[in-house]
Amino acid sequence: MTMLPLSRFKVIDLTRARAGPTCARILGDWGADVIKVEAKPGAGGDDLSGARHNYDFQNLHRNKRSMVLDLKQQAGQQVLYRLAETADVVVENYRPDVKRRLRIDYETLRTINPRLIYGSISGFGQTGPYRDRPGVDQIAQGMGGLMSITGLPGQGPVRVGIPIADLTSGMFLAIGILMALLDRETTGEGHWVQTSLLEAQIAMLDFQATRWLMAGQVAGQAGNNHPKNIPMGLFRAKDGHINIAGSNNELYGRLCRALEAPELLDNPRYRTEDGRAQHRDELNAAIEDYTSRRSCADWIEVLNRAGVPCGPVNRIDQVFADPQVQHLGIAQRVEHPKLGEIRLVGEPIAFDGTRPEIRSATPELGQHTDQVLRRLGYDDAAIRDLRARNVV
Repeated sequence: MTMLPLSRFKVIDLTRARAGPTCARILGDWGADVIKVEAKPGAGGDDLSGARHNYDFQNLHRNKRSMVLDLKQQAGQQVLYRLAETADVVVENYRPDVKRRLRIDYETLRTINPRLIYGSISGFGQTGPYRDRPGVDQIAQGMGGLMSITGLPGQGPVRVGIPIADLTSGMFLAIGILMALLDRETTGEGHWVQTSLLEAQIAMLDFQATRWLMAGQVAGQAGNNHPKNIPMGLFRAKDGHINIAGSNNELYGRLCRALEAPELLDNPRYRTEDGRAQHRDELNAAIEDYTSRRSCADWIEVLNRAGVPCGPVNRIDQVFADPQVQHLGIAQRVEHPKLGEIRLVGEPIAFDGTRPEIRSATPELGQHTDQVLRRLGYDDAAIRDLRARNVV
């Protein structure tokens, strides 16, 4: 792509940890000029995973510029105000009381730039009884219900293997910011866009949430089985496991014919979706009696040829060795000045078959401070003065 869709926008990234930086990364990947405002080490800087050069930090902050700024000092706040004058978006995840104390809240910045889109992400919301509580991903997974429906029946609550509340809240905030930018094209006004880990987690419950809201059913743990569609789940093969989805009548018929198991198709207990639901464990055992006789690769070939959705259970190294994943090119290379060539996970969206490139590796702390200040009109003497006062 010669011109990325967000190239005309400037974003101030005031976030820490993971949810907020995920939002800013998405905007940066699609071309926005993202300026990551960081504190000096020991002064509240981002200590997400320890070393700045580890895989986590590198994946979160590519396609950004970094400047150091002490927002506890009035002079630091004045620099931020200059940034806000020409910025399109601010992304932050401070507690409500902290951002007001620092005078970097939406009400303050809106007086400087009424067109500003101010994106806030929090643990539990900007208002309400939990607004000042610290919130992290696993707490939201538990409070939002996900841990109660993850894992094997009777196992007890299980955490999802990725920080799903962080990631999805960051994605939702990015979507909200994009909608606000679109709205600004007609109104000329900015917005305060808000989301939280808790709200994102509840939204991700999707049909399991509306199952309760509409039908009064409290979902439990279903393990590797789909909670409603049967048969759909994990089945043992001769050399491992495969996932198979044969839940509706048509797919179930294809599955039985591919397994060469006419007795499963003709059995009156399994003839309807309700019948298969009532006898799920019995049916799954019968299917697994067939799948255990051949290898994963054999069954994947047979079932795909029959039009039955199926697939292997890959380790992460196998994911990136898969020919389809390699064809899609989601693992991207970027040159880092200290780490050399590294690979990171690219955007999962493509325009006309082309996904945005990772244009630059995660910057060093404060790498672009002077560059940003000069573009704001600070001369060398003013920059030296800011450094002497530890503002930057």
